[in-house]
Amino acid sequence: MDSSPEAGMRPILVTGAAGSVGAVGRTVVQGLRRRGFQVRALVRQDDDRAQALRATGAEVVVGDLTCARDVADALDGCGRMYFGMAVSAQYLLAAVTTAAVARAYGRLEAFVNMSQLTVSEMDATSGSDSHQHRQQWLVEQVLGWSGLPVVQVRPTVFMENPLFQTVFASIAKDGVIRWPFGEARTSPIAAGDVAAVVEEILADPAGRIGRTYELTGPRSQDVAALAADISDALHRTVGYTDVPLQEWLDNDLAALGLPAHVLQHISTMARLHVAGRYDRQADGMEEITGRSAEGVSGFVRKNPELFTR
Repeated sequence: MDSSPEAGMRPILVTGAAGSVGAVGRTVVQGLRRRGFQVRALVRQDDDRAQALRATGAEVVVGDLTCARDVADALDGCGRMYFGMAVSAQYLLAAVTTAAVARAYGRLEAFVNMSQLTVSEMDATSGSDSHQHRQQWLVEQVLGWSGLPVVQVRPTVFMENPLFQTVFASIAKDGVIRWPFGEARTSPIAAGDVAAVVEEILADPAGRIGRTYELTGPRSQDVAALAADISDALHRTVGYTDVPLQEWLDNDLAALGLPAHVLQHISTMARLHVAGRYDRQADGMEEITGRSAEGVSGFVRKNPELFTR
C-alpha cells in the first residue's frame, strides 16, 4: 500500500507561485513536493518560472486571481490552499475574489493567508498605514467572516523587501548602511523562513485552524547592531550613516523605480520604522518549525553577492 502524502490527499493549491520578491510561493511548492505532496501552482504567466515549477513535479495552472472563473478552476479538487500575492493595488480584489470562490465552491480543510505583522496594530479607523496594509487588514476581516478554515501568517518586514535592497546597494557601493531610522529597532525575517512556516502549516494544519502566527527575526536590533552583524558575516567593516527621511525617500528609494502603489507602501514602512513600529518580537517561527529564524547574519552569509559590486 502506498502511504505517501501524494497517495492519500487532494492537491494543495499555492498561489503566487512564480512571485519574485522573496519567492515564498515558489519555495513552498518546492518544499511540499520534496515531502511528496501533490501541489497545484497558480501562476500569472507561463514562462521560465512556471517551467521550473513543473520540473518539481507540481501541476502548473495559469490564471488571474482577480478572475473568479480562473480561481474556481485552480481550486477545483484541492483540499488545502495558500493565498499569497505581491504588493499590488489589485490585492484586495484578488483576495476577496479568492475567498468568495473558496467559500462558494471549495471544500477546503485549510486556507493559509499571507498577511503582515503591522495589521496587528491596526483597527477600523487606523490612519498611519499604507494602502497595502489597509487592504491586508480588510482581507483579514473578510476571512474572519467567511467561515473558511483560515490560518493567518503575519511576517514582519522581509529581508528581500525593497527597504533592504537600498541597504544592500549602499553596502556594496560605499560599505555603509544609509537609512533614516536613527536608533529605531527592527527584526527582519528572510522569505525562506516564512516559506518554511507556510509549508509546515499546509503539510499539517491540524490544531492550527483559526490561529494567527506572527513571525520576526530572532531579535529586534537597532541599525548599529545590524551593521555589526553584517560586518561579522562579511568579514569587513560596515558603517551606518543616518540620513534625513525625505532625502532617503527622494534619492535612495526613488532610485529603485517602484510602481506608485509599491512606493507608497515602502515609504510608509520606512516612516513606521522611524516611529518604532517595527520594534517587534514574536515566536511564531519557533512554534511552527521548532527553530528560530536565521537572522541577518545568516541571510548575509547565504547571499554574499548582494553586498559586493
